Amino acid sequence: MDSTDEILGELPLPPHVTAEDITFAVKPFTVQAAEQWPDGLRCRNDRAPHPCRLHRWSRRILDQRGLTDRQIRALIAEQETRQQ
Repeated sequence: MDSTDEILGELPLPPHVTAEDITFAVKPFTVQAAEQWPDGLRCRNDRAPHPCRLHRWSRRILDQRGLTDRQIRALIAEQETRQQ
């Protein structure tokens, strides 16, 4: 865990995960994706050790909603299509 993570801890989850929360969680899940660096996996966006706080928060939101990896990939594809 990164020293920043140790100081700040985990990002809090909303009391009830809604469809809107899912929309918010998909973006950082993709932006904070893992990239291989000489010293290990790092987040593509900020080079923090992967998974960073924001990626972990996104994953927890998606998990709490009960989404499978397949459903998450579909949401990511849908969001990418809308951006084009």
